[in-house]
Amino acid sequence: MQLSEIHIYPVKSCAGISLRAADVQPRGLQFDRRWMLVEANTGKFLTARSTPKLLSLRAAPSAAGVLLSAPDLPEIFAAIPSESSLISVSIWDDSLNARSCDSAVNHALSVWLGEPVQLVFMGDENARLTDPRYATAPAQSVSFADGFPILLITQASLDGLNQHLSAKGRAEVPMARFRPNLVVTGAEPAHAEDSWRRIRIGERHFALVKPCVRCVLTTIDTTTLVRDSFGEPLKTLLEYRRTAKGVTFGMNLIPLDAGTVQVGAAVKVES
Repeated sequence: MQLSEIHIYPVKSCAGISLRAADVQPRGLQFDRRWMLVEANTGKFLTARSTPKLLSLRAAPSAAGVLLSAPDLPEIFAAIPSESSLISVSIWDDSLNARSCDSAVNHALSVWLGEPVQLVFMGDENARLTDPRYATAPAQSVSFADGFPILLITQASLDGLNQHLSAKGRAEVPMARFRPNLVVTGAEPAHAEDSWRRIRIGERHFALVKPCVRCVLTTIDTTTLVRDSFGEPLKTLLEYRRTAKGVTFGMNLIPLDAGTVQVGAAVKVES
């Protein structure tokens, strides 16, 4: 087996970037979901589930900030805000402080989205803890990802889904619908990752701690931003991937050490 794809999503719910290599950090891959858009008045996070337009926002991250662009948005550079710009934000059941960008950036994004928003950044001082039921160490932090630092899917799992869709006369879907960080080829059968507990990718080690429960975001075409009229692929996944906690597809990972992973690296199941 080998690592065939690496993706990061610098701004939560926005477009992804494909990489050849990435640094593995305790909160996830470097630059992944360190930024997030929130409602200006409440600090509540925005999600493409209800605001599909977010999927068209592209972000090029750097050590100094992030360059944002979209088809109907002039390029904006958002510098990493200072620690003095902290505001209270919420994401799912978590509340934490995050650094808010300057008024010019927030105004431009508010005009683009048609509602008052703020772009916030997660600094090292902004702690958001992984669910302790699944953490592999005390006080383990995560980025603005839904719950865990890294998401892995095998190509065989997507191929299996597309076979189900094709058999029903439905259109196949790309991997982008599921927004993974890591894609592995050479794993058989489909959903083999469900049974993995520890893996090594190159020289980096990871714990697979929880299946990823999927939602309506998988039904939105990331190019057209249109929701599938048949509710696919979620409707088909309900037929064979339903669990007591919901429909699952892919596995959530926690890094066990830091370093670099790169496309082409060998993947080995250790337990």
